[in-house]
Amino acid sequence: MKFGTKILHGEGSIDKNTGALSTPIYQTSTYHQFDIENFGKYDYSRSANPTREVLENSIAELEGGKYGYAFSSGMAAISSVLSIFSAGDHIIVCGDVYGGTYRAVTQLFSRFNIEFTFVDASENLNIKNAIKENTKAIYLETPSNPLLKIIDLKASIKLAKECGAVVIVDNTFMSPYLQRPLELGADIVVHSATKFIGGHSDVIAGLAVTRDEAIGKRIYQIQNTFGAILGPQDCWLILRGLKTLKVRMKESQKNAEELASWLEDREEVEAVYYPGLDSHKGKDIHFSQAYGGGAVLSFKLKNLEKTTEFLNKVTNVAVAVSLGAVETIVSYPVKMSHASIPKEEREKLGVTDTLIRVSLGIEDIEDIIKSFEDALVK
Repeated sequence: MKFGTKILHGEGSIDKNTGALSTPIYQTSTYHQFDIENFGKYDYSRSANPTREVLENSIAELEGGKYGYAFSSGMAAISSVLSIFSAGDHIIVCGDVYGGTYRAVTQLFSRFNIEFTFVDASENLNIKNAIKENTKAIYLETPSNPLLKIIDLKASIKLAKECGAVVIVDNTFMSPYLQRPLELGADIVVHSATKFIGGHSDVIAGLAVTRDEAIGKRIYQIQNTFGAILGPQDCWLILRGLKTLKVRMKESQKNAEELASWLEDREEVEAVYYPGLDSHKGKDIHFSQAYGGGAVLSFKLKNLEKTTEFLNKVTNVAVAVSLGAVETIVSYPVKMSHASIPKEEREKLGVTDTLIRVSLGIEDIEDIIKSFEDALVK
C-alpha cells in the first residue's frame, strides 16, 4: 500500500465498533472494569486512551515503525525520549538544532549529569571524532533548523552501530511523507506534530516512534510516568491533519521550490538555503535519503535594516513562530526559534540577524512571490 492510500486506509481508519470513518473522541479519564480480577485493556487515560491509540498506531505505521507515542507537545516528545538516558551517558547533538532542543539539553538534562557534545553533523568525521566510551546516542535533524544542513543518515547510523549508540532523528521538517529515518536504520524518530502533521496552526502535539520493543517500553514508561500525554480532542485534530498530509506537502513543496529559485536571482539576497536547489551543498545526500526538498527554506539578506524592513512589510503571510501550516509562515530565528541560544553560539552556526526562515503554505505562489518582491523593494 502506497503512502497516500495508507494515511486514509491504514490501521484505525474505520472505527471497529460503529464503522465511523472519523475516529471517535473518547473524552474520558477512566474506565469501568467488568471483572475486578481481570482488568480490561484500558483503565486510566494517562496510561492508554482509544483515540490516542489510533494516532499512535497510525504514526508508527507511516514512519515504518512498530511503537508510536503521542505527547502534549513536540518538546514533550523530545524531552521524554531524552529521559530514557541516565546520568553518566554521553549524547552527540547536531549543532544546528532547534532552539528548544538546545535549551532542554543545556539547561535541563545537563543538570542530571548527562553529557552533551554539539558538532557540525553535516561532516560525518565530526560525529566520529566526538564519540566517547560512554556515548549512548546521536541526536540529529536533517534538514537542520534553520540552515537546512544535510546529515548523511546512513553514515551516521553506521557510526552509531559501531559504538552501540542509538540514533534519534527529529523528522519534523520532512514528515513521514518525504523522509522515513527508521527505514534507514535509525532507532527513534520524533516530531513536533504541531507542524506539518497537524498542518493547520490549531493544535500543539508531539510524536515519537521506534521499531525496537525494548526502546519502546522505555519511552512508554516515561510517557506513563511523567504523564505528558496528548488529550483525545487534540489526538483527533492530529488524525484529521494526517489525512491531508500528502496533498498539503506536495503543494507546499512545489511552492518552496519556486520561491527558492526566485530568491536566488534577487540581488537583495545574500544566500538561499534549500535542499532542492542545485547550489545546495547537501543536495545529493538529501535526495539519497528523502523523497523531496521539503517545504521549508531560509535566506539571508545583505543587512539588518533590509531584514527588519522586509519582516515589517511582507503581506499575505504570517510573521510568526512555528512552521508546517497551510498558510505561509515567515519566521525570524534570532528572535523566535533560536532566541534561547546565546548570540555568540548562534553566530558561529550562521544563525545571524539577517537570516529569515520561510515555511511555505498552499497559497498561490504568484501571490507569495509578489508579496516578497514588494517587501524587498519598499
